Amino acid sequence: MENKTSRMSGPHWGQLLLVGLVAGMAYGMMEMVIEAVIGHGVWSPLRYIASVFTLGRDTDPSFAAIPVVFGLMGHMMNSLTFSLIFALLIAPRISSRAGLIIAGMVYAAAIFFVMWLVVLPLIDPAMRLVNPVGFFFSHVLYGLVLGAGLALLRQRLPAAQPARA
Repeated sequence: MENKTSRMSGPHWGQLLLVGLVAGMAYGMMEMVIEAVIGHGVWSPLRYIASVFTLGRDTDPSFAAIPVVFGLMGHMMNSLTFSLIFALLIAPRISSRAGLIIAGMVYAAAIFFVMWLVVLPLIDPAMRLVNPVGFFFSHVLYGLVLGAGLALLRQRLPAAQPARA
């Protein structure tokens, strides 16, 4: 018979991944809308992400299935990776809901600055064609949704019970 109280209490991997997926989708949709509104094209962010494989030479913002799918895969992989890092290393040190949301936003803003100033110029210069202000606020939205999602998970989990001998 399995001792249920000896299991680690806290969100399951699937729940953490779902929060990261939702945060990444919110970020991606906001970025795509911003780029469409300013005239760069709705598909441009995904095409620019995929241009990592061409070292930034593919800057065509129109729809093409293969670059869009690769861009979407790259974006979601990054979103999930950064979400898990936050959920496992930073969130456990924060006790309040508001603190999680603020920490998520600060974390995402830090990701923006590192990406914009260091990573993108080296590996994907085409991504720097996106509007930097929109790119920044899309990151902040990602952090807000990430922090709020983790706060919601925390609120819905039953209180941890001590393991019985």
